[in-house]
Parts: sequence; C-alpha cells; structure tokens
Amino acid sequence: MAAPMKFLRNTLQCVRKSDLRKTFLREKIPVVSVLPSRCLHLQEYQSKKLMADHGISVQKFVVCHTAEEAKHATDNLKVDEYVIKAQILAGGRGKGTFSNGFKGGVHLTKDPSKVEDLVDNMLGFNLVTKQTTEKGVKVNKVMVAEALDIDKETYFAIVMDRSYSGPVLIGSKHGGMDIEEMSEKDPDSIIKEPVDIMKGIHPDQALSMSKKLGFTGVHLQEAADQIVKLYNMFIKVDATQIEINPFGETPGGKVVCFDAKISFDDNAQFRQKQIFDMDDTSETDPREVEAARHNLNYIGLEGSIGCLVNGAGLAMATMDIIKLHKGEPANFLDIGGGVSEQQVFDAFQILSADAHVKAILVNVFGGIVNCVTVANGIIKAAKKINLKLPLVVRVDGNNADSAREILEASDLHIAVAKDLDDAARLAVAKSSY
Repeated sequence: MAAPMKFLRNTLQCVRKSDLRKTFLREKIPVVSVLPSRCLHLQEYQSKKLMADHGISVQKFVVCHTAEEAKHATDNLKVDEYVIKAQILAGGRGKGTFSNGFKGGVHLTKDPSKVEDLVDNMLGFNLVTKQTTEKGVKVNKVMVAEALDIDKETYFAIVMDRSYSGPVLIGSKHGGMDIEEMSEKDPDSIIKEPVDIMKGIHPDQALSMSKKLGFTGVHLQEAADQIVKLYNMFIKVDATQIEINPFGETPGGKVVCFDAKISFDDNAQFRQKQIFDMDDTSETDPREVEAARHNLNYIGLEGSIGCLVNGAGLAMATMDIIKLHKGEPANFLDIGGGVSEQQVFDAFQILSADAHVKAILVNVFGGIVNCVTVANGIIKAAKKINLKLPLVVRVDGNNADSAREILEASDLHIAVAKDLDDAARLAVAKSSY
C-alpha cells in the first residue's frame, strides 16, 4: 500500500470531525497491513474495569442501563458522594447539553435519592458536546461511581513514540486539563521518560517520574507503584496509549487514576480477543461496522460520489482528483490488494445503500489484484443488486485491457474511463444529474 491504512484512517477521521489534535500524543506508529482494521473504542467504565483487573487503583463504580438500576446502584456502592457520568466516547461531557434540555453529562451529589433522577435525565437522550455533531450521541449507559476529593491533580500517560523506538512515559504537574493546552502554555512542564521496551520499566524510573510529578511522602512510592502497574498493563494488552487525567492524590492518602483513555494496537487483535470483543460500535457509522465485517476499509464522508478503490494511496488520489473537478467524495472505501468478487459485491451493496451517493467511481490498479476479477465482480454485483446509480470504472495494470473489454461488452450502463482524470470528470458530471 502507498500509505499505512491505520494512519490514514486516523487522519481522515480527524479531518472529518475537525479535531486536528497536533501534539505527539495523537501520533502513533503506522503499521502496514493488508488486512483492514477499525479503531477499537472502549467506554470509560470499560477502561476502568480493565485497569482494576490489573491492580490499578480506580474509583468504585457500577454501570446503569435503566433508572431502576441506578436505584440499586447506590445500595451497592454506599459511598459519601456519587459522581454520575454519561458514557459516550466524545470528550467535553461535563459541559454538554442533552436533547431534553438537561445540562451536563457529569454530575456530583451526596444525596442517594437524586442519583436515579440524574440517570433518568441522561439515559435515552442525545448528549451534545464540543466533540460531537449537532445531533449529539445517544446515551445508553451511565456510570455511577464513588466521588473522591482530589488534593493533587497530575497528568500521566504512556505512549508509543517512534522517535524513541518504543514506549515513553509522559507527565505533567498540571492535571485536569488537555495536554495540548499544557504544551502550549507551559511546554517545560511536560516530562518525558523513554523506556527500553526490551528491558521494561525500572522501579527507579517510576520513582523518578513520581517525584517529578510532585508526589511526596507515602504518596511518592504509591504513585511509582501505580506507574509500574500501568506500564505492565500497557505492554500486556498491546496498548499504543494510556492517558490518565487526572492522576490524583486524595485526602485519604490514596493515589487514584480518576479518568482513563486507552488506545490499542489493532494488529494485536488476534491475541487480545477478550478486549476487542468489548468494542463499543454504537457510536460508529454503521457502514463502517458493516464494511469491517466484510474485511473492507470504509470511512463515510459528506459528498455524493461513492469511491471504490484498491489501496489507501489510490483512495487519497481519487478523492483529490474528484475535488479538483469540483466534486465531493461520499466515502473512502478500500477493497485492498487481495480482493475477491464477493468483496466487490459487498462493497457495492454498502455504496448503493447510502442515500447520499449519486454516482459510483471504481478506480482499480491491478498490481496484486487481477483487473478481470474486479470487472467480473462489478458486473455480478450490479446485476444482483439491480444497480440504478451511474457507474464509472477506471482500471489499469494487471489484465486491464481484458477487464475493459468485459465491462464494455456487458449490457450494463457502465462508463469505462480512459484514465483517472477522465474517470473523475465523468463521475462528477453524472453525480450532478
């Protein structure tokens, strides 16, 4: 492939959501893979359970799917104060607004009788935050957790950093705020400590990081112990990032991970099956979920021209040339190098089911793939689903001449383009009909 799928997926999603996070924490090691991967998403409560299972200190919590469950949650927790958090993947929940007018996706209360009402105002309603669309995201789960006072807030993360060829511990005394904001306001406050991935973390490294974060007394060693456990989990679960914000100290003398974001290496799915089975796809575009089920890479965009290509680089080039001709791509759909006729059929089904798609552009370069295979797949798919959308096809490379003959000899209305520029021009024109 001309560019790693995982990197391009992250880039496209950031562009689509206008969330161009520019610091090193978003930078991951791209891994070339002929198999498609879809980013694993864990809700906050799932991340906390994973951490608790690895001996890491987190708040006690229960997850509620109904207001009735919230009533029993307080009986189970029996704590002095409760924090109620809507479980969606977007940030900015505390300042969000629900579709029923209720303000805030995070609330505190010391009154157990209020927990049920707070949960009831969140469940089933869309929460709009700075990181969601205008419609927001429907809340299907609410976490009720023990609220703890924080005497000291710090920031701690572990990331894979290519410049160090391995994991790096990152910390700051300024907890509770975005790493981007920290790095801009006080770049010297960012602490970086690389770890030799072959030797693992040394207790002295963890103790040094704990000291630089400002922990003292009995908290110094406790924070170091938590850092070691976090690193061990990072390696064991094939994580690419663990972000704890805040990594805090309570008045009672505990060091607690109050919030967590964990990213995983998608290529490790085969050995992290239990974790990947936790994947929450409720907020993912259903077309992306369906495409992943058929081993296809799909990212929905905003335009009217459906793009079916083989190869990430070719997909980017196709979208660029559509834009050059004043058109708008409706998606990024990569069928990969080892495509079968069945995958072509599956891809056509996904594209034709999208109401925004007014024309389909197939752009295939036959390197590994045989263009004849693609041509036969196109014809079978178009006939089987009774395709009504205008279809433009450009093929080049392995057996391209034979593929073009097959397409032109079919009784279907397929515009066979001479080259990519011709294909884009035709697709834009047909999408305007």
